Amino acid sequence: MSTRDRRALVDVSDPMVPVSEQCKWLGISRSGFYYRSHRISSLDLSAMQALDRLYLEDPTRGTRRMCNELRKMGIRAGRDYTRTLMQRMRIKTVYCRPRTTCMDPTSYKYPYLLRNIKIERTNQVWAIDITYLPMERGYLYLVAVMDVKSRCILGWSLSNTMETDWVLRTLKQTVRKYGHPEIINSDQGSQFTSDAYVDYIKSLGSTKISMDGKGRAIDNVFIERFWRTLKYEKIYLVCPRDGHEAERSCAEFIEYYNNKRDHSSLGNIPPYKFYLQAA
Repeated sequence: MSTRDRRALVDVSDPMVPVSEQCKWLGISRSGFYYRSHRISSLDLSAMQALDRLYLEDPTRGTRRMCNELRKMGIRAGRDYTRTLMQRMRIKTVYCRPRTTCMDPTSYKYPYLLRNIKIERTNQVWAIDITYLPMERGYLYLVAVMDVKSRCILGWSLSNTMETDWVLRTLKQTVRKYGHPEIINSDQGSQFTSDAYVDYIKSLGSTKISMDGKGRAIDNVFIERFWRTLKYEKIYLVCPRDGHEAERSCAEFIEYYNNKRDHSSLGNIPPYKFYLQAA
């Protein structure tokens, strides 16, 4: 059942079972059940859609350059406003030169394990990431799990919030269906550095946690390329009106990408066919 359907089963008038217990039974968070999306202004939506395209065009733009680009488009924006929207969209600026500033060790949980490693088999390395997904009257977040060797999208889902529970449900469903990888790589977002996420990965036994360096352009490059492909070849073309259409568009494209779209680095074989052959 979808999260929306499970939320619909919660009976707030039940005198015997509290809402928190019902949410626990249904596998949904209490905060997610009570959450109601706030209306977003047309100005914010226009700016966010523009920022999404600008970021795919050049991910090295920081708040100052992004702000200047928005102004060129006729969008009134200051740096604080631009920074707020970029944080809401989970846009991570790529630094064009090495950083010399020492990072807080508490903000860097695990090392990047993919440097100089040769990926030779499926389920050796998975990549997991979240991206902003624009719609005509709002936006959603998309999380996806990719097998790096085959470039196959093994699991994905949409949400209007970036809750850790949502990310974990998607990952757990993927693990139940395909087993678990030797290494799983993510960025340093709060969902992936949370105790719940880390504890789950550790519970898998042999799976190692890998995390991108901050501001690194190539650490999670394969799934970043998939986001670009998805948006340019589907989302920007259809411009989903609502969540239902966004989910349908993602499902259609991922089905096409996995099973029909030839991948040059795989010898012009679709990712899922390559995954099955190599498994």
